[in-house]
Amino acid sequence: MNSAWHRLMKKSRKPQKNMPQYKEIKITSDNETLSSSLDENLTKIKESLGNSGDLVVRDFKMGKPFLCKVASVYINGLTDKEILGYSIIERLMNDGDIIEKDAPYLPSQLGTYIKEHILTITNVEGITNFYKLFLSLLSGETIVLLDGWNQGYACAAQGGDLRAISEPVAESSVTGPRDSFTESLISNTAMVRRRIKSPNLWLETMEIGTITQTEIGLMYVKGIVNDKLLTEVKERLGKIEVDEVQGSNTIEEWISDETWTPWPTIFITERPDVVAGNLLEGRVVIFVNETPTPLIVPATWNQFFQTAEDYYLRWTMASFLRILRIVSFLITLLGPSLFVAFLSFHPELIPTPLLINLAAQRQSIPFPLIIEALLMEFTFEVLREAGVRMPRPVGQAVSIVGALVLGEAAVSAGIVSSAMVIVVAATAIASFTIPHYSMTDATRLLRFGMMILASFFGLYGIGLGVIMLVAHTCSLRSFGIPYLAPFAPIILADQKDSIFRLPLPFLSKRPRLVSQIKTQRTDDNYNRGPSPREDGMKNQEPKRDSNEI
Repeated sequence: MNSAWHRLMKKSRKPQKNMPQYKEIKITSDNETLSSSLDENLTKIKESLGNSGDLVVRDFKMGKPFLCKVASVYINGLTDKEILGYSIIERLMNDGDIIEKDAPYLPSQLGTYIKEHILTITNVEGITNFYKLFLSLLSGETIVLLDGWNQGYACAAQGGDLRAISEPVAESSVTGPRDSFTESLISNTAMVRRRIKSPNLWLETMEIGTITQTEIGLMYVKGIVNDKLLTEVKERLGKIEVDEVQGSNTIEEWISDETWTPWPTIFITERPDVVAGNLLEGRVVIFVNETPTPLIVPATWNQFFQTAEDYYLRWTMASFLRILRIVSFLITLLGPSLFVAFLSFHPELIPTPLLINLAAQRQSIPFPLIIEALLMEFTFEVLREAGVRMPRPVGQAVSIVGALVLGEAAVSAGIVSSAMVIVVAATAIASFTIPHYSMTDATRLLRFGMMILASFFGLYGIGLGVIMLVAHTCSLRSFGIPYLAPFAPIILADQKDSIFRLPLPFLSKRPRLVSQIKTQRTDDNYNRGPSPREDGMKNQEPKRDSNEI
């Protein structure tokens, strides 16, 4: 039996004779220089790209009389054809006639003449090897090659179909700006520069991914950012050695301080004003091309309960909303587990009329309380996921109608109690107040663990779970910054913009642990001065009686 299986596997591993054997072309490691023959260069490009259907090669003759044979190479869909036609091809074909008779005709000198006098494109960069040629070509640039010259030019003519700037979806707000990031790295950095018009706003770019060559942008404010933080970010990005980088989430998992934790230790946003605010606090922003959500480091736990709208509202309303979000977070995390603990282990803590009502509801329920709670929570998570994955017009209706129908049917059938439906629904509504989705996901996972501890040990289990969770959170760091700052360690100066938000004139300092170079941003001794009414009464002269001498 074993010999037969061995012969079968050995036979199946033999390559078929009629199947073609393909060989991988290592473009990224090829430093071969360009040839002086235009035909050889074009043949090399076509073979390396497998004669791809979106590769466009436009060769033509330049000048009258004939001066040189020229070719433009670009990828269809990545290049703006209007810029290509007017600024490159038309200029080379027509303006070649105006070259003076005594102008140099050597290919190398002619190439320099073309760059300095003919091409009207904004950015033209010289190319000497195929490695740089393929990187520029696959980035959307147009390659201009001349016959008889072993160099070429990469012209910045990127374009194609791109998504327009739209309103934020996950971080919408009533007040404040309504723009959000897109998949274009240049467009995203431009939106930030419109808000911070300072020469100290620096941007460094790099490519990560041996196959994808994904462009990464590192943005920070020089003079505010901590140099140690900047060095640490660069070192972690430099250690990433993968074939593909599909988005910012890939970068997030590679550079995070702690992998085995439910909490997000890197902040993700889609709003340019949030990025601008964090840059001015001394943080570093990592942009990933083709991703509308940049990464902000370092991140703290308190940061995930703050929104951009907090700084567009009055400080009283902003503080109230922050407290509301934290209370909703506690309800989301501990709501079902407290219900299980009180009803199973501590019924004496429940008022007697309510306890009698709850006990009457559970008489016909065939499952233990923990099974009932887990069943309802799991059903709601299924409905939530179905609403997200289905088309938007249908998904919302399915999630709402499904929750109502299933909840009513489950209560009528005696599977779950109405009180459990109320608790699960209240927990779900409270979870929607958490402004950032990554924190919501972490809370959803931890809620199940708290429910299991409550089913075994009651309130003691919940207390044990909270202690373990707080201890774990205190041990976390985000690029060297304590995750629970400014609560652990306690930083009194940073409490002005934590749970409460004081008026903006009193927020005179940046977070102390984030920016350690220039912490002061306003006058610490802020003086409001007299009100207009007080100032008017001060300048008003007292009236004198007409009979007064």
